[in-house]
Amino acid sequence: MNSDDPYNLIIDNVSRFIDLTRLEKQKFISLLTPITVGKREFLMQAGDITSYEYFITRGCLKVYTLDLDGVPHVSMFAVEDYWTGDIASFMTREPTNYYIKAIEDSEILAISKTNHDLLYQEIPKFERFYRILYQRSLISYIKRSNQGISLTAEERYVYFKKKYPHIVRRISQKDLAGYIGITPEFMSQIVSKVNRKPKS
Repeated sequence: MNSDDPYNLIIDNVSRFIDLTRLEKQKFISLLTPITVGKREFLMQAGDITSYEYFITRGCLKVYTLDLDGVPHVSMFAVEDYWTGDIASFMTREPTNYYIKAIEDSEILAISKTNHDLLYQEIPKFERFYRILYQRSLISYIKRSNQGISLTAEERYVYFKKKYPHIVRRISQKDLAGYIGITPEFMSQIVSKVNRKPKS
């Protein structure tokens, strides 16, 4: 594969955790489905049964739920080199509670549940890859839950801004407020306050 191959990113992602032969790479790629999602379009909506796991090769998407008042609560932003979806719905075949909406025009490589199971059969080492992927996802979820308890909204914003500067500049304050768990008005106040602080 040359450097312009759109599949290089996903192969590099997988290769961080397992070694693949040339034939195994080709087999994996053959099981992927390219998907294009326009800005503000949905990749997935609540009530859908999640039939795919998604890998972002270009763009930015948000994963969120809506509460009873219709207020969005963002669980993650997915950009290049990120996996996303709803693992529970994907595995159990039950309807998802999540929405995935494109913030930017986005390009995605998707693997279906059928091809996911086939991948395990034909290249068993992928079980290790997905185990690591799911473990890292769980650890990230636990850390974020702990931050929601132990950190103030301002501290959560500062942490996010420091850890994900490449994402902060691509999302709106409203979406960021939905991630931090506060109103857009309070988010605006926090951003102004933090930006006024002298840099150490």
